Amino acid sequence: MKALAARLAPLGVALVVRPIAPGDEAAFPDPTEPLERRRASGAARLAARAALASLGGPAGAALPRSPGRYPLWPEGFVGSLAHDDQTAAAAVARRADVAALGVDVEPAAPLPDDVAEIALFGAERADPARGRLIFAAKEAVYKAINPLDGSALEYEDIAVDLASNQARLRDGRALRLAWSEGERLIVVALFGAR
Repeated sequence: MKALAARLAPLGVALVVRPIAPGDEAAFPDPTEPLERRRASGAARLAARAALASLGGPAGAALPRSPGRYPLWPEGFVGSLAHDDQTAAAAVARRADVAALGVDVEPAAPLPDDVAEIALFGAERADPARGRLIFAAKEAVYKAINPLDGSALEYEDIAVDLASNQARLRDGRALRLAWSEGERLIVVALFGAR
């Protein structure tokens, strides 16, 4: 994941990945959420604050949740949060460098058949070993585009081409993809990057 962060840095993107730990729930004190969800969301917000600070942003940013359930970023910044049951990630950039940004974290395990059936199309189904990576890319693309313009994308609206490091939307827009593989898959989608 350090290599991914190093590849993203020249694009103006700070990526912070951290394990979820007891006590992280204090960073997301939402009593309507179960403890495990608060803990994971808190870990992601701690990662986001570290990423913001590395870019000269406010390290103590509250990052409240919007009505659309994505975080509200400080003025001049864009970003995205993600977590699974063990790992949290945040990708943050200055809006002057990147128009929209999404991140997803997935375990490096085969994509369940029922999820592949609804999420993968055409050539995306040709390599089942890459199914989870393609799925994570689509999730990252959604997290970038929906907060940008409210597009309610479906999986079939996003075509992922790992060979070209790109995702293309049905409306023709293209996003750059970067990822790391290991015990966890981390995928970052960038739109309007310099």
